[in-house]
Amino acid sequence: MSHRDARHAMTAVLAGLVLLLMHAMPATAQDRMPPIPEDQMTAEQKAAVEEFKRVRQRPNISGPFVPLLRSPEMLSRARNVGDHARYNTVLPPRLSEMVILITARHWTQNYEWAAHASIAESEGLDPAIIAAIADGRRPAAMADDEAVLYDFCTELFHNQGVSDPTYARMVAAFEEIGVIDTIGIMGYYSLLAMVMNTARTPLREGVEPGLAPFPK
Repeated sequence: MSHRDARHAMTAVLAGLVLLLMHAMPATAQDRMPPIPEDQMTAEQKAAVEEFKRVRQRPNISGPFVPLLRSPEMLSRARNVGDHARYNTVLPPRLSEMVILITARHWTQNYEWAAHASIAESEGLDPAIIAAIADGRRPAAMADDEAVLYDFCTELFHNQGVSDPTYARMVAAFEEIGVIDTIGIMGYYSLLAMVMNTARTPLREGVEPGLAPFPK
């Protein structure tokens, strides 16, 4: 075997080892900001966790709030915005969930998508619309309010602004309060998506990614 052939063989072996190690890694191996053990939390972090559990009526923090706990004040203020953006906007749940899915797709945020795709369907959003959003396509058939909302959100994400006709349709459908509430949902879930994309927050065990990355 020539030196050149030997180098090629060694390169192939090393590449195979790298792939084997990648597949052998646990799902949390890339998690940059894993849960903080309670005995290592600061007093401020403990207070933020207790407030979260009380307000959201959950046993503990999870998902984006795990990395957000590194800044407990940010966690609490983000949660406060989320209490409105998630539960109390003028948009009906079918539409607010649609906005969340458009946001998750924009950021290719699979934890966010996994948490809300099933909720969106249970709230009445057509599975075909959900599938089109996942693919990055404009859904072929939407109700009038869904089409107005889809065009507004995607235009704002892609162009960093909206045209006069798009804005006029949005105001006609949802009034000015609906415009602001929609932007609030987009902003809140963009914050969570950026946090989780940066922290590489893992999916819940057993959950498969529902979004493929867009081509670069």
